[in-house]
Amino acid sequence: MALTLVHARIILVETFRIPAALIGSLVFPGLSLLFFVVPQRTVADNPEFATQAVIALSVFALMSNSLFSFGLNISANREQPWDPYLRTLPVPGVSRVLGQICSTGLMGLVSILPVIAIGALFTAAEASVLGVLAGIVALGISALPFMFIGISIGYSMSSKAAIAVVQIVMFGLAFAGGLFLPPYLFADWLDTLSKFLPSRQAREFVIWAVQGGELEPWVWIGILVWTAATFALALLLFRRDEGRRYR
Repeated sequence: MALTLVHARIILVETFRIPAALIGSLVFPGLSLLFFVVPQRTVADNPEFATQAVIALSVFALMSNSLFSFGLNISANREQPWDPYLRTLPVPGVSRVLGQICSTGLMGLVSILPVIAIGALFTAAEASVLGVLAGIVALGISALPFMFIGISIGYSMSSKAAIAVVQIVMFGLAFAGGLFLPPYLFADWLDTLSKFLPSRQAREFVIWAVQGGELEPWVWIGILVWTAATFALALLLFRRDEGRRYR
């Protein structure tokens, strides 16, 4: 645990040394809510719709933070001589992984604060304290596939390629998953397709946690499948990278 906290602290220090790197994950989701949801008074003044919009953009904030933090950081570190040196130290690799998860999770929680603040101040979004706490837990669970996707990108390509791939994956999942436009505006084929995406499943899972109602089987089954599949892929690519570079 002590080594995990050390790694998490160092990662956070490295991140905050480049403030511009924080803009995408901390500012963009809040600005999206301010510019695209708040002016739409039919949505902003409706408690149910406004709450769902805040939830959708909170999922986007956590997703983008997970993809960028893991995908770009891992790919960039692999190109630096410091990364091979760290692997020679008598420190378990799990400490570095858990440190990355802790730092990314903390940044993810920070990234949703502007969204929640703007939603509370300028929309009719509402949720109980218990609902907010349940939503945070649901966000953490549904973020796992995005973390593993980011790890897979980081261990499979260079930093230059990872930047482009992360952006394509992020915006593709956001638009097709109903994080920018509510799914009821989708065509039937797109609505059906989006139900197979982790972003749509995360959206519905967090909405259920905050607002209650019925949880469709495809939501929790999809999250379980995506988590297992992306974890297996990340582990496979990690071992492949380790085999190529250290054996």
